[in-house]
Amino acid sequence: MIRRMKPLTLQQAIVYFAEPVNCRQYAIEHRWPDGVVKCPRCGSANVAFQQKYNRWQCNNRHDRRQFTVKTGTIFEDSPLGLDKWLTAMWMIANCKNGVSSWEIHRAVKITQKTAWFMLHRIRLAMHPPTDTKLKGEIEVDESLIGGASRFMHKDKRERVIKGTGGQEKAMVLGMVERGGRVRGFVVGSRTKKELQEKIREHVKASSAIFSDELLSYEGLDIDYRHAVINHAVEYVHGNVHTNTIENFWSLLKRGLKGTYVSVEPFHLFRYIDEQAFRYNFRKADGGDWERCSEVANHVLGKRLTYAELTGKVGETSNN
Repeated sequence: MIRRMKPLTLQQAIVYFAEPVNCRQYAIEHRWPDGVVKCPRCGSANVAFQQKYNRWQCNNRHDRRQFTVKTGTIFEDSPLGLDKWLTAMWMIANCKNGVSSWEIHRAVKITQKTAWFMLHRIRLAMHPPTDTKLKGEIEVDESLIGGASRFMHKDKRERVIKGTGGQEKAMVLGMVERGGRVRGFVVGSRTKKELQEKIREHVKASSAIFSDELLSYEGLDIDYRHAVINHAVEYVHGNVHTNTIENFWSLLKRGLKGTYVSVEPFHLFRYIDEQAFRYNFRKADGGDWERCSEVANHVLGKRLTYAELTGKVGETSNN
């Protein structure tokens, strides 16, 4: 088969993934980079492809010998074809402000509920690896995520907003390597213990850390070169500033407010992972194709059921 050129735009990607052969070959290349298809259950390469059913069968004797490219991935047990999955993956990986489930519902012709479930499974594959620590010059900052009081009805504002208005919002901590990667986490509070545990877990010792004047960051100079910018006086002093991480918060909140509108705190960490992925691959040499392929490289061994997504794991039916 003559292989087509890699698509460069969404329109080209839709045409490319409309052909089942292209979808299957794309999935094979990212699941088995050496090109040798192996049984996901016994690891044997002694498998036979069944063209009629678009699946393989392992020639070794064991249970569940038949499998597809979806088996053991975020796609498993989904009745949707890879043409829809890969189109949605392309869109969420490359739309700078994200893509809503309603937009996927209209574009791919699936229900909004299915599109919502699909996007969360793709976000699972976008979770950034944490096997290596950030190093060099690192900016750290925390932010509150939640509805702004000025957009609330008067009755709701009086009921929800207490004190300074931060009680009902989610607290997130971010750290960005200047010129490199960003990581974000939902945290329970901005206490010294919680914030510094996260920083020490993800930032290499002796790195330079830049933060604002929050007292919770005091003591970081024991393991790091810590410099503080006082925002009550100035926002930049030479090389000391937190503008890079503030830029990431701006991108995140733009997507949450403009595209997703309302996000439950239970799911917030997935949206942070999504925005962090696009930020980390913002300068990908291969453009949109490379960003989509990077997501495809991490679909294996990850599974998210609807019960897990909705927090209903372990619930029993009354019927």
